[in-house]
Amino acid sequence: MTGRAMDPLPAAAVGAAAEAEADEEADPPASDLPTPQAIEPQAIVQQVPAPSRMQMPQGNPLLLSHTLQELLARDTVQVELIPEKKGLFLKHVEYEVSSQRFKSSVYRRYNDFVVFQEMLLHKFPYRMVPALPPKRMLGADREFIEARRRALKRFVNLVARHPLFSEDVVLKLFLSFSGSDFLPADIQAQFAISRELIRNIYNSFHKLRDRAERIASRAIDNAADLLIFGKELSAIGSDTTPLPSWAALNSSTWGSLKQALKGLSVEFALLADKAAQQGKQEENDVVEKLNLFLDLLQSYKDLCERHEKGVLHKHQRALHKYSLMKRQMMSATAQNREPESVEQLESRIVEQENAIQTMELRNYFSLYCLHQETQLIHVYLPLTSHILRAFVNSQIQGHKEMSKVWNDLRPKLSCLFAGPHSTLTPPCSPPEDGLCPH
Repeated sequence: MTGRAMDPLPAAAVGAAAEAEADEEADPPASDLPTPQAIEPQAIVQQVPAPSRMQMPQGNPLLLSHTLQELLARDTVQVELIPEKKGLFLKHVEYEVSSQRFKSSVYRRYNDFVVFQEMLLHKFPYRMVPALPPKRMLGADREFIEARRRALKRFVNLVARHPLFSEDVVLKLFLSFSGSDFLPADIQAQFAISRELIRNIYNSFHKLRDRAERIASRAIDNAADLLIFGKELSAIGSDTTPLPSWAALNSSTWGSLKQALKGLSVEFALLADKAAQQGKQEENDVVEKLNLFLDLLQSYKDLCERHEKGVLHKHQRALHKYSLMKRQMMSATAQNREPESVEQLESRIVEQENAIQTMELRNYFSLYCLHQETQLIHVYLPLTSHILRAFVNSQIQGHKEMSKVWNDLRPKLSCLFAGPHSTLTPPCSPPEDGLCPH
């Protein structure tokens, strides 16, 4: 294959993937297409996506601004029959499709043209998508094959010169890329390694998230405890129960003590607020970012599971079914069965060959997507440093602010009593060893 465009996506693979959800059903009837609604021409232009928008003249948007010479000059596509036939059991016809515009040459089978046309019909239901020549399952003679080659050439040239189709990425892919030439040769092994690595990363980050949640939860619980602690000190200071006559403290000392305890509730409320702020900050900056990354990793795990249980499993079933058909064909040939039964079996084998090719294309496209999504996961990995930085900053800031409040509170607590029978002493400055001199 010569030449390649910028977008690394195979047209046939894209088309095969587009068929996946349809489960290989036939084309939808015309009644399933959306009903056109009457809208203004200006609205039509606005609703056309930018990559596919046809350049309209500034004067009248309903006039096509292309001449015949301009359309013919867009591209010239050659479709040539490949002399050597290929196939798993029965032979099939391949074509070499060459584009002057993209300077490319790719190999295509008739089914590739079918997928390409279906994608155009799905994407442009109200545009003139040319028809394809009929497909003959068996007994295709040289005259039929040549007539179909000419028809395919007309089809692809009409599409390549259409003002809208010619600018669409689907055409570029169909004319430029073939099979899995852009995928690494060891894509299956790399997929297994990447899946194992990301599974381990997910498990570790899941544990980190759980611990971060507990740390943030403890900070919030600590805030609630500090607030209750301060409220209880305030409740003691606000107690109006009279002091009994036999109490060791006199009423003046008890009153001063209550007033001091009541004042301490303000500092404890401030401590509770700082602790709550730290817990909320860790929830937002640490836990939520860990949850974001975990959601991304989980989506990758789900994608791997869909690949193995969906495309890969169907491909393996199709190969198994084809193997059984080959055995039946060999047995029928050896036993000289009726020609009609042999022809029916040949027809089924051809259909199964087409199904296997479709499964292979879907498998390649799925692996391509996994390759891209794996790189996306690796792009997100540096988020780890952001999360750790946020966690460290939260701890430093939280402890710094709370330490300041504790230090401001310590002089008020250093010496509430000088002795059991003395009056309340004024606060003393804390010495360097932190011990009260009283």
